[in-house]
Amino acid sequence: MNLQSNNDQELVKLYIAGNESGLQELLRRHKSKIYTSIYLLVKDQYLAEDIFQDAFIKVINTLRSGRYNEEGKFLPWVMRIAHNLVIDYFRKEKRTPIITSADGVDVFNMLHFYDESAEDRMLRDQTHKDLKAMIHLLPDEQKEVLLMRHYADLSFKEIADLTDVSINTALGRMRYALSNLRKMLKTKEVSYKG
Repeated sequence: MNLQSNNDQELVKLYIAGNESGLQELLRRHKSKIYTSIYLLVKDQYLAEDIFQDAFIKVINTLRSGRYNEEGKFLPWVMRIAHNLVIDYFRKEKRTPIITSADGVDVFNMLHFYDESAEDRMLRDQTHKDLKAMIHLLPDEQKEVLLMRHYADLSFKEIADLTDVSINTALGRMRYALSNLRKMLKTKEVSYKG
């Protein structure tokens, strides 16, 4: 049975009705895009494969339990599941990436250090640690945009699609995140001097 002419929604319905080939065709059709987007985020082949498998286990469980209702939006739905799993992974690992702002400037470079002395280096390392801790204090939406922008190098349009918001909302979240980080850094600097 050739399913290549069926759209995603028809394939989902086939699978829910008990036809395994519906899911096989969806996998064949979208695997490379989903896997690549995970790989770009985690930059590790084995981890990307694990997260991809976890995402599809979630997809299968949701489809089988009858909770799927994303009319005709199968791929964005799976991408959202995959990216949520990636963000969960980073949360668990407490690993925070280098963060770039909307104009491509590394947030860490807001702090310039020249000809470092041992004290300067210690202060810089401490500031990096503080910044990572501060990123974890951001509201989830802001943290998510920062992670997606850096790790997947996703455009704001892609971030907007994945998080189901407008591009302006995604840009706004990035602005708020950077503004909040700057405020936290200023507060921290005051406490260093005090």
